[in-house]
Amino acid sequence: MSGLYVALGDSFTEGVGDLNPQLPNGVRGWADRVAKQLAKQDPDWHYANLAVRSKRLDQIVADQFEQALAMRPTLISFYAGGNDILEIRQDMSALMDRYEAAVQRLAETGARLLLFTGFDVLLPSVLGPMKRRNWLYNEAVRDIARRYGALLVDHWTFEVYQDPRLWGSDRLHMSPVGHRLMAAKVLDVLGVRHTLKPVALGPFQRGGWLERTRRDWEWLDEWVFPLFARKLRHIALGDALSPRWPEPVQVSYGLRKLAQERLLRQPASGG
Repeated sequence: MSGLYVALGDSFTEGVGDLNPQLPNGVRGWADRVAKQLAKQDPDWHYANLAVRSKRLDQIVADQFEQALAMRPTLISFYAGGNDILEIRQDMSALMDRYEAAVQRLAETGARLLLFTGFDVLLPSVLGPMKRRNWLYNEAVRDIARRYGALLVDHWTFEVYQDPRLWGSDRLHMSPVGHRLMAAKVLDVLGVRHTLKPVALGPFQRGGWLERTRRDWEWLDEWVFPLFARKLRHIALGDALSPRWPEPVQVSYGLRKLAQERLLRQPASGG
């Protein structure tokens, strides 16, 4: 095996927002695209993606680390903490202590380690505390990346993501265009040549104040209030899902083909 890339995390890494019914969990995402580009450089690259939407930091460590480390990866991407930031109450100092402990475990493997800051998503003022937590998170991640020699994809600094067309309707997950661009950014940080070209979107018309206010309230009603209602009831969208690529696969074989073959191997449900 020439190299093994293992992706760890939550919905950001699972690929939520980049719908593709031909792939596991119905999504593709930036990590699949990165794996494909790595395989273009060397067809012996293998890939596993253990990320599952809605998972918090401690769940990611408990559910994904042991399995990932047993694979002995040569490249690890790790994004975790975004769902913790969205909790109604959160001790950011304690959270980042646990995050650092997780990074230390990954760094000790000797694999190339890739970390991420979170983007400054445009949120209404009512969600101001979340923006403050995001800022604290990003400052800590930058410091931890420096101290542990990890590569950093500093999403916070990518001004192009201020364009709403790079985000899904929930404003929390990237659109297909956003995932494609993220893959290119990751590959640039890794120093890997790639064929991912930016999509020309043209100028964006934001609309007037009244229209933006109406859209904000619609978004709060459709996405934000249900999100916090689920948190109060301890319901997570990822509870019934499994990792998309739980075992290493040879990407050059074709991810869609691999997904189809996996589906055919599943036992038929009884009627």
